[in-house]
Amino acid sequence: MDILVVLIPVSLGLGTLGLLAFLWTLRHGQYDDPAGDAARILTDDNDAAPAD
Repeated sequence: MDILVVLIPVSLGLGTLGLLAFLWTLRHGQYDDPAGDAARILTDDNDAAPAD
């Protein structure tokens, strides 16, 4: 039972860290254009120079 004294604060800290990382991605616009990302994979990019 003594291990719970360590595990509970560690799990709360990791959960808080994950929540803060998620909120940071929301503030920096990581999820702004999911439809554009889905459509971009369907386009044919022939503009790139061929590799020699």
